[in-house]
Amino acid sequence: MLLFLKSTSRTVHHCHEEEGVLQYKNYSSDDHEEASCVSLTVWTKSLVFSCKGFTVIGPQGNLVYRVDNYTGRPDQTLLMDGSGNPIFTICRRKKLRLVVDNYWQVYEGEMGNNDIDSSSKKPVFCVRKNTSIVMRTKPSVLAYVSGGILSEKGHTYTVEGSYVHRSCKILDETRRVVSEIKKKEALPGGVSFGLEVFDLVVKPGIESRFAMAVVILLDQMFS
Repeated sequence: MLLFLKSTSRTVHHCHEEEGVLQYKNYSSDDHEEASCVSLTVWTKSLVFSCKGFTVIGPQGNLVYRVDNYTGRPDQTLLMDGSGNPIFTICRRKKLRLVVDNYWQVYEGEMGNNDIDSSSKKPVFCVRKNTSIVMRTKPSVLAYVSGGILSEKGHTYTVEGSYVHRSCKILDETRRVVSEIKKKEALPGGVSFGLEVFDLVVKPGIESRFAMAVVILLDQMFS
């Protein structure tokens, strides 16, 4: 299956972007940003036997990201690069209210529970699930992303659409789409993909690892 995905992932989506694209405020992009939209192939399976996770293939057929170390809905998830080096530690948190408020804090590198509790290190960004019990004015809103400590007053990005149907977008404060989750198109000859395999399209000005972390969170929220 991995070899098959590699052969179908060699796609780069070119797009025109306005000058001065907004970068993630609390997590800046690398200096060598891609000049075109990049499409990653995401497979909701781990390469490690009997372990749940993700396998992410780049446009050149290379292994870009992986998640091998969680089952169910854990309190912590580690996003790694293709070589197994830690990128983000994703921690689930809860606030007890009239309705339990689910949110996640994302830390740079690998962090254990003791490291987080005893360290003054702050998360690079936080994601809060839309759990409003009131009739929503925008029913397609899935989650809100804010920089650093969770903020109730504002957010930097909004995630809208339907993760269940693999059709959603990450939008910045100006409503510009910076990343999309799309169903993978069927191949010539009738070979189609299910929900386990989809495309993550990342546009200029946004790091693909940030977008992939959001994918992991959406999977925990809605799978």
